[in-house]
Formats: sequence, structure tokens, C-alpha cells
Amino acid sequence: MNIYFLGIGGAGVSALASVLQSQGHQVTGSDEGVFPPVSTYLDHAGIVYAKRFDVANLPEKIDVAVVGTTAKMDPATNPELAELQARGVPCYNFATYLGQFTQDRENLIVAGSFGKSSLTALVAFLLRHAGQDPGWFIGAIPLDLPKTGHAGTDPLFIMEGDEYIVSLQDRRSKFELYNPNHILISSIVHDHINMFPTMESYEAPFAKLFAALPPEGLLVACHTYEPVRRLIGDRPAVWYGLKPNPDYFAENIAIGEVTSFDLVCPGGRRISLETELLGLHNIENLIGGAAFVLERGMMSATQVQAAVRAFRGVARRLDKKTRTSAVPAYEGFGSSYEKARSAIDAIRLHFPNRPLVVVFEPHTFSWRNQDALSWYDHVFEGCDQVHILPPPKIGATSQSQLTLSEILDRVDAAGVSAQGIEDTQAFLNQMPANLGGDEVILLLSSGPLDGLADTLPNRLDTLFGDRSDNR
Repeated sequence: MNIYFLGIGGAGVSALASVLQSQGHQVTGSDEGVFPPVSTYLDHAGIVYAKRFDVANLPEKIDVAVVGTTAKMDPATNPELAELQARGVPCYNFATYLGQFTQDRENLIVAGSFGKSSLTALVAFLLRHAGQDPGWFIGAIPLDLPKTGHAGTDPLFIMEGDEYIVSLQDRRSKFELYNPNHILISSIVHDHINMFPTMESYEAPFAKLFAALPPEGLLVACHTYEPVRRLIGDRPAVWYGLKPNPDYFAENIAIGEVTSFDLVCPGGRRISLETELLGLHNIENLIGGAAFVLERGMMSATQVQAAVRAFRGVARRLDKKTRTSAVPAYEGFGSSYEKARSAIDAIRLHFPNRPLVVVFEPHTFSWRNQDALSWYDHVFEGCDQVHILPPPKIGATSQSQLTLSEILDRVDAAGVSAQGIEDTQAFLNQMPANLGGDEVILLLSSGPLDGLADTLPNRLDTLFGDRSDNR
């Protein structure tokens, strides 16, 4: 088929485009304001897309259109959407189309407030490393898989299940449109407060997801989080976590450039694992992914050992951005308090004696909402310097948006040195030159960071590349 993606720069939309491209469909599309890593990924995948909305972009023959759900997708202001509707082209949002596309597969829904992209990529990589060919859909860029989406030839399809709403018109969580045969749940903590103002409202979609699991389905759940335990209740589940629990957990954790630990399995069996991933949260993810494939009997212990050692994770989840600099820079995905805190804790764990400098962008609605101002009281604990970009203006009028000065005042009141980035180029010229050479940099955002995720590491390589990297 000829499938057109309107708003192809979204993480989920671009991943679905990859799934369909892998089946041989003709995939094209358009978007505005696409930034790395998605823009780079689309280019490498050979998916042709226009970088502005114009009726001239539309191919003569379009069988199906997949339409993003951002504010740009209004036929009154988007000429392409108006033309698609005028032509009578069937239009779907990506969650609806993905749910229909996978309705006959054996679906593993990987859900949770955080960790779901990494876990989805991990399970897909584990099975692929063992010579299998599952399908997958990942809302991030995997470092070890050829694409963010792949149809696969095996029955199993591994889907990142997002709890965020389908659209302003359809307030269901995206994963409510999917058909779970199995569930892997990483966490439940309050997030997306602009759409789920209370913890009760946030938990409700997860309760629906668990209720949708058929009796014969496998439920693998992280024991760490009380809401996970409470919502699952007495349903049969396989539990995992860092600490001892009924099923899978870690012992003898040794943090280093290569971190090692023992995976303790039901019955006391142990599997020695190694990883170069940073942070305890990544060890917890490795336990959860291993628990699923071992419970299903899809891999041997030896296969799990080899695949875990080779797994590098996904982009923007603490991947190293510098190449030669003695001041290393890592990029973290900071879309929520817990994700930001996990990234900071991981850097502190692996670099305990280095000053930590954070460059942060309050990109998501939650970070720039007045109701989340208290997040700034503790999120940067342990950081020596924090540099903060202004909140984006798009969508600002749809909520009670914070100003940069309000954010800076709150961080300063928490006892952390914070400065605003009013001019990105001036910051790029001045900040690296003021470093002592023993720092570690964490780039933290779910947005474009005004290009700093690429330009700042390059600048660090230029200034500090002649020194040994003593990570």
C-alpha cells in the first residue's frame, strides 16, 4: 500500500512507519520542526518526508493516512489534512492503526511510567540476538536494532505501551487500543499531570490494561512500586526488582565501567550478568527483560548472558555523546521527575567524585506546569551546576505555564546553583571554557535542547580531547 504519515516526526508515528516499511509498503510523509534523533533516524532509514506542510507533498495515490495528534493536526490550519479529508482518504491516528495492525499477533505490551522504551528494545534485542525474529514497536531510537519498528516473522510482537491519551478528542490511553497477550510493567508513578491531575486518574488506565490481559497471559511486574503491587492485587504475576522478591532479583552488584551482578531466579538459580549501561534502573530493566524471556522458555541462561552483555540501550537514555573529551557528556531522557532523577542518580553512582553539571530543558507539559513546581525542590539534588533553557512556548496557553524565572527561583531556593540559558550560542561559547576539566555533563530533556545535545559534546571534544578520558 501507499501509506502517508502526517506528523511523521513523532516517536510513535515514525516507529509505526518503520514497521510498515519493513513489510514493503511505500511510506512517505511530512512534518515541521523534526529534530534529532528522529530526523537522523528517518534519514538513515530512507523514509522520505517533507519538512513543511503543503498540499503539494501529497502523492497522487494514498491508500491510508496515519495522522499525528499534535496541535498541528487541525484541518482548519493544516492544508494537507484538509486535502486528505476532501479526497476521502481513510485517516487513522497511529495508536488506532497500530492496534488494528497487531490484533492477530501475540502481543507483549511493555508499559510503565518509565523504562518502557528501554525494556521494549531490550526484549526485542534479546530474542533477535538468539536468532529469533519478533516484531517490535519502540518509541525511541534503539542503539542495537536496525529500526524503531519491525514487523517480524515470529508470532510475538513487542509493543511499547504508552499511557498518554490518544488525542484531545479521545481521552483513552494509547495502550487501551492494543490487544495484550502478555504484559511487562516497569513502574507506576504519577506523571502527565496535565492530563491526569490526580494519582487515581493516572492509575485508572493501568487497571484497565491489567484487566484486559487474558487468563493464560503472562504478567511480569516490577515489585519495587506500591501502585504496581496494589493494582495487580491477587492476579497471577511474575515479580522482578533489584531487591529480593518472590521471583527475579539482583545480588552482588558491583558498579564499574562494566557493572556485574547475579540474577537470582526462582528456585535460587543464578545467572552472572555484565553490562556497560549506567545506573541501577538499567539493572532493574535487565532483570525484567530477562524474566520475561526466561519465563517463556525463549532463551537459555547462556544466551541471556551473551545478549545482556552486548545490549547498549536506546538513544537519549544515558548514551555517551562525547568521543575524546576528558569531560564526558551523557544524554538522558528527562520527560518526568522520575526519569530525570534516575538519570542524575545514575551519573552520581558512576562518577561519585566528579562535579555534575546538568543542562536541562523543561520540555514536557508536566515540567512547565504550575502544579509541578514542587518537582524542582528535589530533582537537582546532588548537582553542582544546573543550566536551564526557557520552557517552550508551544501549547503554553493551554495550561498554567511556568516561566523560566519561576523555575530558576525554585531551584535556587532548593540550594542548587541554577542559571538560565537565554542565548544558546553564547552559552555554548562560554560555559565549556569555564569548566575545570574534572566535571561530567548530563544533557537532560525530551525535546530538542536547542541543538545542544550535539553542539556541546562537539565543543567539549575540541576543548578537552587532548586529555585522557579517565571515566
